Amino acid sequence: MENNNYEFLKSGTDIRGIAVKTPDAEVELTNEAVYDLVCAFLKLVSKRLNKTSLKIAVGNDVRISCERILVAVRKAVLESGCDLVYCGVCSTPSMFMVLKNGDWACDASIMITASHLPYEKNGLKFFTGEGGLESEDIDSIIELAQKGEKISSGHEGEYEEKSFMDDYCQALVEMVREACGKTQPLFGTKVIVDAGNGVGGFFTDKVLIPLGANTDGSQFLRYDGLFPNHIPNPEDKEAVGSLSKAVIRSGADLGVIFDTDVDRAAIVESDGSEINRNRLIALTAATLLQEKSGTIVTDSVTSDGLTEFIEYLGGKHVRFKRGYKNVIDEAIRREKEGEYCPLAMETSGHAAFKDNYFLDDGAYLVCRLLITLAKQREKGENLTSLISTLAPPAEENEVRIRFNEKSVNFKREGERVIEEIRHFAALDKTAKLAPVNYEGARVNFGENEGDGWTLVRMSVHDPVIPVNFESMTNGGNKIMAKKLYFMLKKFPFLDVSPLEKFIWD
Repeated sequence: MENNNYEFLKSGTDIRGIAVKTPDAEVELTNEAVYDLVCAFLKLVSKRLNKTSLKIAVGNDVRISCERILVAVRKAVLESGCDLVYCGVCSTPSMFMVLKNGDWACDASIMITASHLPYEKNGLKFFTGEGGLESEDIDSIIELAQKGEKISSGHEGEYEEKSFMDDYCQALVEMVREACGKTQPLFGTKVIVDAGNGVGGFFTDKVLIPLGANTDGSQFLRYDGLFPNHIPNPEDKEAVGSLSKAVIRSGADLGVIFDTDVDRAAIVESDGSEINRNRLIALTAATLLQEKSGTIVTDSVTSDGLTEFIEYLGGKHVRFKRGYKNVIDEAIRREKEGEYCPLAMETSGHAAFKDNYFLDDGAYLVCRLLITLAKQREKGENLTSLISTLAPPAEENEVRIRFNEKSVNFKREGERVIEEIRHFAALDKTAKLAPVNYEGARVNFGENEGDGWTLVRMSVHDPVIPVNFESMTNGGNKIMAKKLYFMLKKFPFLDVSPLEKFIWD
């Protein structure tokens, strides 16, 4: 419908919004919005492929609003004259991989999900054969949707239901078997899964058990779109803590946790220790750099210790902008210029491998680590022995500073704040700007002035300035935070109370 404003539903390279009415909020992702946006996506694909008869694969996660949204998606696809293959409950990565399966002959796909966000949110992820869409593509879709653009085919498309998950899982199983040279390389190994009641429950029956693993002790595998036990999020302390307890309780060799739609993952070792963020990137990089030296591209908040670790293994570390799509796109750009980049990975758990279409796929990441686990166990070693030389920081914290004036142009003013910090670092004898930095201001502090670094940047989506601290000395983060506090409090449009709380509480 023309004149509808859908810009507020954009979330980076996805569409997201409130999909379930709550006492505090009305529905944003309405049936009309879904219909218009899907019609616009089909119009975009039609123009790019120069064809009007499209075949679209559609899947969804387990959220309680998926059924309603699916009705609107189906209506948009069929009324546009396109055929729809409904794949049911599935992972987001599988909705891209279906496009790489020639037997399915699909032109594009749509995943109904809002990743790790709370149950009341939902959204749309779009894929073409080239991968997920760019931010500019979402802008184009929104513009087309606001004009009411759609394909005019003159006929209605056909509908069928057909699951792709069995094919997707079998490909993962065969990859592990081939790499290990065994049908059941995980025989005698106990691996448990915490799916948080999201999509990831499939991983036990369809991947781990065929590989010979014992999965007793896995938890929250049953689908429940209200996520009653904990949010499915590998970055959430409660979620990972729950898995750590389950690993120790069950005597597992490894624990695996996925986010809701399985495009991210983290793992827990047999002693309950978490392997996520810098440690997970280091472990993944180690498995790849043993085979061939190359460039590992990560987001901007990774540690100096990770850089030293990657370089020790003969690799190169590029610390790029925050946002998994930014990291992936930078790796692809470097690959096109002839630089070997086997991995693009964000601290959130998004990992995209060159040999898997640079698709961020949590299940694929875990399978690569399972291959390494099987080989390590044959040598009588565990996974963490591969990252024994990684120097962990004594402290790492993030403080999020919000703008307290709604009318402020937060992007412009945020850049002014960051420029002020760059100016401070250029003049202060105790501070030094990082020589290579692609985002915000990354400032290094000496041994007696914090013994670490701080990164001040603008949030990818929100009116927020996240500030990351990392110190090799206990108490160092607060020393750096105090320096930053006295600089930032002079900006009246910033709410620096979170920084005050961090320093003095």
